[in-house]
Amino acid sequence: MAPSPTRSRREGSARLAFERVGPRTVVRTALAHSPLRLLTPRNHGHAAWVYTSSLGGGLVDGDHLHVDLEVAPGASALLSSQGFTRVYRSPRGCRNELDARVREGGLLALVPDPTVCFTDACYTQRQDIQLAPGASLVLMDLVNAGRSANGERWACASFSSSLSVHQGGRALLDERWLLAPRHGHLPERLGRFDALGTVLLIGPALAAAREALAARVGALPVIPRAGLICSTSPLGPEGLILQAAATSAETLLQQTREWLGFLPSLLGDDPWARRA
Repeated sequence: MAPSPTRSRREGSARLAFERVGPRTVVRTALAHSPLRLLTPRNHGHAAWVYTSSLGGGLVDGDHLHVDLEVAPGASALLSSQGFTRVYRSPRGCRNELDARVREGGLLALVPDPTVCFTDACYTQRQDIQLAPGASLVLMDLVNAGRSANGERWACASFSSSLSVHQGGRALLDERWLLAPRHGHLPERLGRFDALGTVLLIGPALAAAREALAARVGALPVIPRAGLICSTSPLGPEGLILQAAATSAETLLQQTREWLGFLPSLLGDDPWARRA
């Protein structure tokens, strides 16, 4: 019997660079190779926005995407996605990587839509962010259980995520997740929760937002079997990490955007206004 054909590997890369010109930030470089695409919509604020998307509407077996990003001194940039990152069945695995550098006085908001791993998806995500002294970072990273309505709940083969943040050469965070059935039945281990999330606020531009968010979360009542649980912890003198789990993916996404409700004033325009 002839061997079955093998799906070709797709490697997509992108290079992004933002710089400040007068009172506004502009996209100096936006170069992408298929299957990655970059969208650079205009907005009414002073920050520059870029949205990523991929041909085919998701990651398939063998895909390897990499984004290299730089924010120049004093520039403000937002990187988001055109939709959820859908990861399909992938015996050989898929990879999605980001390397970002934010220079002095720069601001980077990384707020992509959630990642959704379908049945038998094998997905690896890596984010490495280097912040100069005086740089600021807003990060939102959410993962959903999958197509729960179709009975595909935490049915992926593997979900691996690493998040590394350094400021001035000093490590602020080195977080690694691994969700794999070989370590125990995932729906049983994750219980009633259908979504997990991490939010980071780092740098001088987020001082007021960190204080307000920590106070808001700290004031939440303890409710048995609550639909949303969350906690915050400081990351040095200029950082805050929030971690959350929710029984509904929609609830976590909506709540996270509420927690980041300061973004429109920080960027000069609302990145979610036309996506509600």
